[in-house]
Amino acid sequence: MSVSAVPAAEIPEQTPAQTPAEEVLRPHAETVYAAELAALAAADDRPRPARWQLSPWAVATYLLGGTLPDGTVVTPKYVGPRRIVEVAVTTLATDRALLLLGVPGTAKTWVSEHLAAAVSGDSTLLVQGTAGTPEEAIRYGWNYARLLAEGPSRGALVPSPVMRAMAEGRTARVEELTRIPADVQDSLITILSEKTLPIPELGEEVQAVRGFNLIATANDRDRGVNELSSALRRRFNTVVLPLPASLEEEVDIVSRRVGELGRSLDLPAVPSGSAEIRRVVTVFRELRDGVTADGRTKVKSPSGSLSTAEAISVVTSGLALAAHFGDGVLRPADVASGLLGAVVRDPAADRLVWQEYLESVVRERDDWKDFYRSCREAAQR
Repeated sequence: MSVSAVPAAEIPEQTPAQTPAEEVLRPHAETVYAAELAALAAADDRPRPARWQLSPWAVATYLLGGTLPDGTVVTPKYVGPRRIVEVAVTTLATDRALLLLGVPGTAKTWVSEHLAAAVSGDSTLLVQGTAGTPEEAIRYGWNYARLLAEGPSRGALVPSPVMRAMAEGRTARVEELTRIPADVQDSLITILSEKTLPIPELGEEVQAVRGFNLIATANDRDRGVNELSSALRRRFNTVVLPLPASLEEEVDIVSRRVGELGRSLDLPAVPSGSAEIRRVVTVFRELRDGVTADGRTKVKSPSGSLSTAEAISVVTSGLALAAHFGDGVLRPADVASGLLGAVVRDPAADRLVWQEYLESVVRERDDWKDFYRSCREAAQR
């Protein structure tokens, strides 16, 4: 049986139900930042790889922020080393796939989504990796009603997001790659090396068109779950996303994201919340690093990761408490319970770590008295 390529037009379209953008709890990046992407496209006079919506320079500007010649301000989506973004974008312009690696909460998914939005104008071609992810999620599946009625046919074939990205020359995303079983992971090898996805049931194949690439993310604490084979790892260029380098950088990230989430949830702005944000971030960094910010006191670290994403969650929850059950001003009592939940993951070991930190570090800071009392009260409930 001869093998032929399946034209992109013959891949079945998946048309989701349309919901007004203002009603969506979390719109896709290409929707939220449509104005910025349009302004960048209009100002972008640099060469663009095939089927890219923007040039590599404009994609990097979209992620890192900047001001365009017409005065449009592009907000930063990623706060971190510029070189990391440049290497990631350059990788996508080659024939190598991109693997974003890092500890939990280092914005791997966030960066992946925004890269796909800027490159392809579509961040929705996504495979969510779990221990139960089947090979069909990466290759293709079948509409079994049609398969039984008419046998293997193009009409009965259900393309995966990766297959659609190959046919349309777009960017596919695979989240939590190391959580996917090893044999399913390896179904990516032919796709990434040969840029081909065989369909033996039809004697056909889908060949990737120019513009196709793939972004995967992996938690480097999960390396022992389903480690990548050496053959698959060679198909990726790995970029490690670090934790924020400084307190100021992390405070900036948390403040920006809390503001965005607050607006999406119709929470009032908190003009006096910066002090509590700084305290939460300071606590996270000191417990993460095992030493206080001044380097004078060593502290024990809890079992959890205490990531920037968790700090954002703690502050956002506190903001909601202040808005709905307080006077709208973010106070220590609003973040104390969230902090306790983030730090104490193992009730036996982590509670002792938290109590020791409160007594030896927080209690000794003169301007943290209210914060200390609120955290003590939350711990005793």
